[in-house]
Amino acid sequence: MQQIITMDSFTDFTISNQLHYAIEDLGFEKPTPIQDQAFSVILSGKDMVGIAQTGTGKTLAYMLPILQDLKFSKQNTPRVLVLVPTRELVLQVTKEIEKFSKYLSNRVIGVYGGVNINSQQQTLAHGADIIVATPGRLYDLVLSRALKLKSIKKLVIDEVDVMLDLGFRFQLNNIFELLPERRQNIMFSATMTDDVDVLINDFFKGPKNISIAVSGTPLDNISQSCYSVPNFYTKINLLIHLLNDKDLYNKVLVFVSNKRSADRLFQVLEEEFGFQVAVIHSNKTQNYRIRSIENFNKNKTRILVTTDVMSRGLHIDQISHVVNFDTPSFPENYMHRIGRTGRAEKEGTSLLFYTEKEQPAKEAIEELMNMEIPEIEFPVDIEISKRLTIEEQPKDYEPSSTNHKSRDESFGSGFHEKKDKNKKVNLGGSYKRTISKKYSKPKTRGDKNYNKRNKNK
Repeated sequence: MQQIITMDSFTDFTISNQLHYAIEDLGFEKPTPIQDQAFSVILSGKDMVGIAQTGTGKTLAYMLPILQDLKFSKQNTPRVLVLVPTRELVLQVTKEIEKFSKYLSNRVIGVYGGVNINSQQQTLAHGADIIVATPGRLYDLVLSRALKLKSIKKLVIDEVDVMLDLGFRFQLNNIFELLPERRQNIMFSATMTDDVDVLINDFFKGPKNISIAVSGTPLDNISQSCYSVPNFYTKINLLIHLLNDKDLYNKVLVFVSNKRSADRLFQVLEEEFGFQVAVIHSNKTQNYRIRSIENFNKNKTRILVTTDVMSRGLHIDQISHVVNFDTPSFPENYMHRIGRTGRAEKEGTSLLFYTEKEQPAKEAIEELMNMEIPEIEFPVDIEISKRLTIEEQPKDYEPSSTNHKSRDESFGSGFHEKKDKNKKVNLGGSYKRTISKKYSKPKTRGDKNYNKRNKNK
């Protein structure tokens, strides 16, 4: 049995002084479990698959050994490729790598969709050592020949399960085919799904698996509780009641299931709390999303409403509460949501609001975690709203008409008989019926003998 050597401090890592200085500047002292166990595997050059919760320091886990192994080079083509699912993650990972490379001479470029591709092409023309990209924009840049992948030695795919959920399988498969065969593959995911397994089996070679936390294992430093709430607008009343305690709820991330619910909730919260609240989802412009995240990070806004698509693209520290305003349909998404609080071994709190319709989804979450979420009694002084959303309103279905089956035939036909002129069959137009009789057209083009025989008749 192989013995796992744990590192109690970053000083135990065999890394350059430049990396040590950068880590000291960031105030990191003790590595997280994923950083500890991934370092030697990645440094050895083996393929690796890491399963770890969001907020456990995965970026440093794969970049520390990569930067240690990345020597200075003047070549323009990149040697390291990091793929992430969202534009926000591109910006986040790029900034993190720049911090780690503070005393190194690495060139890091982030590329993503939603902005002018020409400016990215011009930036890439100056050369780069590390590319951080979303799969779609990377594939476009490769097709336009603005980016060449022939020198890639290390491929990192972060949050691969989200990429597959967002429909990037086609781009990922094509990118794999364009990469050099001899390379190191590194993959990180919060959950291990069947789709992820297929990707590993198709493109990885004997990867080393490192699992720090099972997908259903909640982080120990996150306090969880739930409320049973009858409907959407009563959830809003409960949320406003809680958010009025500004000292306790000082930095709150509110997750909803879709963009429509996000806008609907934001509209009500904005009337109540004004500039203390912001919203981000995929329909918002890139500048608006970046500005909203920065304001939330700098505590200029206290409440941020977001969707599951954005849950992996947020790098925000010291979130006091995560509120699951809607119960996620997929229990794994609940784990991603609550992982936004309680980061860096700090205490965090998660609240779950669920309706009777959402109760099966809540039970699926509890089954995944193998624990029951403690329920808090609904406050008696909060108004139970009678207002329902369109989705919550009862549907009135008209019974299907069966008249066509039971119609009394004595009333006669329901339709007039067609007139003679309407009974005509389309014979292909006047050309085939008249012109073809006048002019002998060859049935087979190029068959001169056939045409000659017909003319002699």
